[in-house]
Amino acid sequence: MFQDNPLLAQLKQQIQENLPKKEGTIKATEKGFGFLEVDAKTSFFIPPPYMKKCIHGDKVVAIIRTEKDREVAEPQELLEQSMERFIGRVKRIKGKLVVVPDHPQLKKLQLNAKTRKGIKADDLNEGDWVVAFLIQHPLKGDNHFLVEITDKITDTDDKIAPWWVTLAQNDLPNSEPAGIEDWQCKDDQALVREDLTHVPFVTIDGASTKDMDDALYATTNAKGDFELTIAIADPTAYITPDDEMDKVARQRGFTIYLPGRNIPMLPRDLADDLCSLHEGEQRPTLCCQVTVSQDGVIQDDIRFFAANIQSHARLVYDHVSDWLENGNSEQWQPSEPIAQVVSELHKFAQARAAWREQNAVVFPDRPDYRFELSEDNDVIAIHADMRRSANRLVEEAMITANICAGRVLSKEFGLGVFNTHLGFKADKLKDVLELVNQDKQGEPYSEEQLISLEGFAQLRRELASLESSYLDNRIRKYQAYSEISNQPDAHYAMGLDVYATWTSPIRKYGDMVNHRLLKAHILKQEPVQKPDDALGEELSIHRKHHKIAERTVGDWLYARTLVDAPQQGTEFTAEIFDINRAGIRARLIENGAGVFIPNSLVVANKQRIESNKEQGTVSIDKVVEMKLGDLLKVTLAEVNLDTRSLVAKPVVQFAEPVAEQEQQA
Repeated sequence: MFQDNPLLAQLKQQIQENLPKKEGTIKATEKGFGFLEVDAKTSFFIPPPYMKKCIHGDKVVAIIRTEKDREVAEPQELLEQSMERFIGRVKRIKGKLVVVPDHPQLKKLQLNAKTRKGIKADDLNEGDWVVAFLIQHPLKGDNHFLVEITDKITDTDDKIAPWWVTLAQNDLPNSEPAGIEDWQCKDDQALVREDLTHVPFVTIDGASTKDMDDALYATTNAKGDFELTIAIADPTAYITPDDEMDKVARQRGFTIYLPGRNIPMLPRDLADDLCSLHEGEQRPTLCCQVTVSQDGVIQDDIRFFAANIQSHARLVYDHVSDWLENGNSEQWQPSEPIAQVVSELHKFAQARAAWREQNAVVFPDRPDYRFELSEDNDVIAIHADMRRSANRLVEEAMITANICAGRVLSKEFGLGVFNTHLGFKADKLKDVLELVNQDKQGEPYSEEQLISLEGFAQLRRELASLESSYLDNRIRKYQAYSEISNQPDAHYAMGLDVYATWTSPIRKYGDMVNHRLLKAHILKQEPVQKPDDALGEELSIHRKHHKIAERTVGDWLYARTLVDAPQQGTEFTAEIFDINRAGIRARLIENGAGVFIPNSLVVANKQRIESNKEQGTVSIDKVVEMKLGDLLKVTLAEVNLDTRSLVAKPVVQFAEPVAEQEQQA
C-alpha cells in the first residue's frame, strides 16, 4: 500500500537528492557484500541487498547514507558497465537456464539467461562453456539482470577447454586461415632475386618447428671480421597489400602461441610449407648482408637484397648446443662445410654478445617453461629450458638483422614498424633517482643521464651486476611499456638506438610490412605500403591479448597438473616478483607457476605483518623479512580448479613472539 503512495515516493526522492553522492568502482566479495572504491584511500560499504543491483567492476554513482551508525553506499546510476561480452558456464536452477561468469570475482553470480536464435536451450548441458552478452542491468532501469547466450564454446568435460575457452575469452581465432589452391609468385617484375642456392645456409630451430623462417650463413674475411648473411622467408612474394589474405594477417597480427599448440597468422600451406625454409628446397627470401668486426661492432656496409636460397642443413637447437658446448653430439655429426658455418656463427654470436654486454643491455638468463602434452591433452611434464649456445647464436643473428633494418628504414623512409621503449615513466623519474642514488658509491646519477639512452643502459648494466635483484625489481616497476610505432625511436630496454623486426614475417604482420618497405629500398621506389598511425596500436593490442591468452592457458594447465601437490606436501622454490598489501606473488622456479602467498599464511596474527607494495618488502614485527627477488621454500596450500589459482605458504613459519606465546599459554 505505502510503496504505491506518490507522496511517499516523492518524499523518498527528495531525501535521496539531498544525500551526498560519490562516483566509484564496485568491488564484490565472496560473502555477498561489497565496497564502493572511490580512490586508493576511500571506500564505502555496500550491504548485500544493494549489491544485487550491480556487478564487480561496474563504475557507478552511489548515494551515501548512514545506517546503524555506519556510512553505506547505495548504487543509483550506472556510468560504465564492467561486463558486456563474457565467457560463462551453463547451470540449471529449478529448470531455469542460468549462466555463471568465468571470473574469480563473479563465481557466485547466477544470471538468468536466454538463447539467441539458432541455439536451442535444450541442447545446453550443465557446465557447458558459452559466450554470453549482458543485455539487461538493474541500474539501467531493468527489473533484473538478463544475459543472452550467443555461442556454445565446448562441452563441460572437453579436455581442450582451456584452449577453446581462452581463445573465445580474448576474441581470438581458434584455427588457421583457409589457404588457397594455387599460390602464385607476385614479385615486382623489377625485383631480381640473386641465386644463392649454392651457399651453405643452415636453419636452427626446435625439433618440432615447421614454420622455419630464418636461415644463416657466416664466414670470416681476411681481416678476421665476420661476414654475416641472414636469409628470411618471404611471404610477401605471394601476398600483396591488396590481397584478402593481407587483411586477414593484419586482423590477426601475430601467430598465436599457446602451451602445446599454435594458431598461425597465415595459412599452414604457406607458413609451414611453401615459405618455410625446408632443407634441400629452393625458397624465395629477403636477405641482409653485413660485416661485424671482431669486437662485435656492426659495420656500415649493410646490404638488403632478394634471393633464392636453399637450406643445406635443418639443425636442432639442442644438437647444435651439445656440439658447441661439448665438442660432440650423439644425435648430430655435421659435415665439414656445415661445421665450419656453425663455428663461424658461434664466434660471431660471442663477439656480438660481448659488445652488447659492454655497450647495450643483455637480458638475464631465465628458463622458458614448456608443457609436454599427451595425445589426450594431459600434461606429461613441464620442462624448464635454458637458453643454450645455439639459442644465443640465433638470437644474436636476429638482433643484428633487426638493428640493420631499423637503420636502413629510418634513414631511407623515416618510417616503418619499429619496436620502441622510452625508458622510465616521466612521472617516476624522481623516485628512480632517489632509489639509485640512495647507497651509490661515487658520482650520483642525474636526471639528464637517466632520460638518455646511454645513461639508462649504464644503469641497467649496473643493476644486473648486483648480487641482489631487489633494486632491479623495484626500478623495473617505474619503466615505461614497450610499444610498436611507425616512427623510428630508441629501444631503451635493449640499449639500442633503433630496432625494427623483419625476421618473422610468417608469424608477425609488422614484419611483412617491413619486408615491403625493404623491397622498396632495394628497388629505390616509393613503398607500396606505408604503415599508418593505427597499425602500431592494433599490433600492440594483438600482442597484449596473445600474452594474456598464453598466461591463462598456462594457469589452467598448472592448476590441473598441481592439483594433488597440497596433499603431497611437495616443496618448491619460489621467487618473489610482486608484493601488495594482501600478500606476495611469486613464481615457482621448478615449473614457472605463479602462486599467491597471503599474509595470513605467513603469520597468523595479521597485526604483526606489513606488506609494503611501494617498498617491495614484507615486514614482521617491524623487521624486513622478505623483499622483491628473494627466494623462499614453499608448499602449496590450495589449488582452485575453478579460478585456476595456486595459494602457497612458506615452509619456514615465523614464530609468535615469546610474550604472545606466554599469553596464549
